[in-house]
Amino acid sequence: MNEHTEDSDKLSAILARLQPGPNGRVSLDQLDGALAERSFGAFLVLFAIPNLIPLPPGATLVLGIPLILVSWQMMASRRKRVWLPERIAQFSMDGARFMALLERILPWLRWIESAVRPRYWFLKTRRSERLLGAFAFLLSLVVFMPIPFGNWLPAFALAVIGLSDTERDGYGLIVGIITGVISILLAGLVVIAAGALIALLL
Repeated sequence: MNEHTEDSDKLSAILARLQPGPNGRVSLDQLDGALAERSFGAFLVLFAIPNLIPLPPGATLVLGIPLILVSWQMMASRRKRVWLPERIAQFSMDGARFMALLERILPWLRWIESAVRPRYWFLKTRRSERLLGAFAFLLSLVVFMPIPFGNWLPAFALAVIGLSDTERDGYGLIVGIITGVISILLAGLVVIAAGALIALLL
């Protein structure tokens, strides 16, 4: 496989090729079709990266829900790809807004992709992928929680884990897991510190 073909298979290239449909919108069903068998990891990346860019307060509560749904399916579903209920699958975004969001996401994605490539993949079974899904589910809960400055690192870990899953990069997956463990510990410390401060004030 030559370099041009490999580049065209990268998640960033697949997303960059997406175009609005005849109605001028891009739907989740359209995204799911483009991502195919990569959908577990790819949807983790897609929903994690917006948490890495400046967004209005409370946005993580909205963006955390899709991460929870995807990681739950990764952990519990019998399928090998994300399943979207019809009503959710038909959810769409205006094409111009989608392309503007994509312009903000792609630089982050390409930066992470530059360090990820197929190597030493050790999750050979669906059971092992379920364990990864359980860890991703825990990280998604941390992203969802309104913890001051506590969302960026777990979201970054999910992006690395998701991209490593799509590219079958064992080294990248280990980095993502270690980052995720650190983010969970830091979030726990923030919660404990906040609880102690509230106890002192009461």
